[in-house]
Amino acid sequence: MKKLTFALACVAALCGAAKATPSTQIWIPSTDIQPYMNVHFNFDTYVKDSAEPNGVRNPNFTVLGPTVGVLPFKKVQAEVGFDLMYSGLNGGADNAQYDSYPLYLHAKVGTPEDSMFKYSPALAGGMYNAGVHAGLTDQNIWYGLAARTLPVAGRLSAGYYVGKANILVDENGDKANNGLLLSWDRTMKEISDKLWFGVDYMGGQSSLGAFSFGASWAFAPNVSVILGYDIYNNRAAAGSNTITTQVDINMF
Repeated sequence: MKKLTFALACVAALCGAAKATPSTQIWIPSTDIQPYMNVHFNFDTYVKDSAEPNGVRNPNFTVLGPTVGVLPFKKVQAEVGFDLMYSGLNGGADNAQYDSYPLYLHAKVGTPEDSMFKYSPALAGGMYNAGVHAGLTDQNIWYGLAARTLPVAGRLSAGYYVGKANILVDENGDKANNGLLLSWDRTMKEISDKLWFGVDYMGGQSSLGAFSFGASWAFAPNVSVILGYDIYNNRAAAGSNTITTQVDINMF
């Protein structure tokens, strides 16, 4: 949840960052796309690791929703979905009721590695955090990413994002609506095919800018859980850092 003015920036600092979830690393989108007709469900929580400067420890932030693959092709893939996001704090400047408008939409299209030519990177682009309340929740973040898996080292990803300038702002109300997207991730096959590590970075001085790292364990072929930590670039806008747990389930 983002801000329209300096006052709304302060509200967002209290409520924490909000992020709808296309297929992701830990915090940023990935080039991964759900296969055709696969229904994926995510349930993510973000817990503040300390109280805010006013001494209040804000409630958990919760994100949940489905993502489904919608194209039956191998070389061009797409997914769409939505999330419901709840901060537990229902109010703020100008009577902004974020929890009253919890619906955020997302969509992504892309192509996997080696699909264009040998050693070609995976490419993906899309939008997320498309809130339904104009001027309040419509962050409308457009992004593009490229990724390549290297022998032994794992997968490296890089890209860029641009969001709505009057919504993604810093603690002073100045626009902070763009930045780099970077990540590394790897399945630790030397230990177990079920174990995955990832690190990602989202640039910018809004409450979305963050460096995140974590690990995932696949408890079943269709169920995995990430435990991670988010360090925000600008705590004056984002509030305290968060511990995140993310449950991912492939329904079909």
